Amino acid sequence: YGKNTIKFLRLHREGKKHFVKEVEVCTHLRLTSAHEYLEGNNSFVIPTDTIKNIVLVLAKKNGIPTLEQFAIDICKHFMTTFCQVAYVKTYVQEVPWQRLHENGVPHVHSFICVPDGIRFCEVEQCRNGPLVVFAGIKDLKLMKTTQSGFEGFYKNEHTTLPERKDRILCGELFCKWSYGECKDFDFDCIWNTIRECILEAFAGPPDCGEYSPSYQKTVNSIQMCILSKVPQVQIVETVLNNTFYNVVDMKNLCLTNDKEVLVPVETPYGSCACTLGRKKFLEA
Repeated sequence: YGKNTIKFLRLHREGKKHFVKEVEVCTHLRLTSAHEYLEGNNSFVIPTDTIKNIVLVLAKKNGIPTLEQFAIDICKHFMTTFCQVAYVKTYVQEVPWQRLHENGVPHVHSFICVPDGIRFCEVEQCRNGPLVVFAGIKDLKLMKTTQSGFEGFYKNEHTTLPERKDRILCGELFCKWSYGECKDFDFDCIWNTIRECILEAFAGPPDCGEYSPSYQKTVNSIQMCILSKVPQVQIVETVLNNTFYNVVDMKNLCLTNDKEVLVPVETPYGSCACTLGRKKFLEA
């Protein structure tokens, strides 16, 4: 049981310059007994309102240096404070506020919300067990208008999809990764590096791009790039929900539409998912 959707803004001031972190936190506990379920005995139950207050107090006392560290702080607090807690799991996601720039000059106290992917993390721990840390990015919308196709797929009497050598590749990406043994990582640096890996693998070189024969190959390229460049990451789970665009037929309007006006196909949409990890970690 636990408390979901604890939303708050943490404001930190350094003189005239302000820093903000707006987050949503979900914290769940499992207790050492089930008396509250079986007997209606609530003597071990930590009220969910107390859970909420603890999260807010930790934000006030410790700040939010990184999402991962804040989630670790929450888990450690419940494990060290309450002997009846057998397991704790905390999920934190961030509202994407970025500092506002005016004529290239960063503003001291103004921010703009830029929805270019939502950062999140997940930390869990069993009593006498290690901290397990996950991080990720979701709702990252990506598009490239060429250097993508889909050919040579299996066909039968139900196949109506034509082969395409050149198409728009567009989708919404979810990517979640796990770390090995939790050490003193620079979580901000790692997250930014992984985001760069995602963009690099999706788009290819800026002057020419890189051809994608399928959404599946693009997902694999993203995961391989992350694992090759970020040794702290052990397993990468990636889901790419596809957005298709159909070319508008303008013959009745006496116009030739050479893939210049297209409409999105909202539903149904395709989706591909893959989990890729280092062999020794998967075997463990």
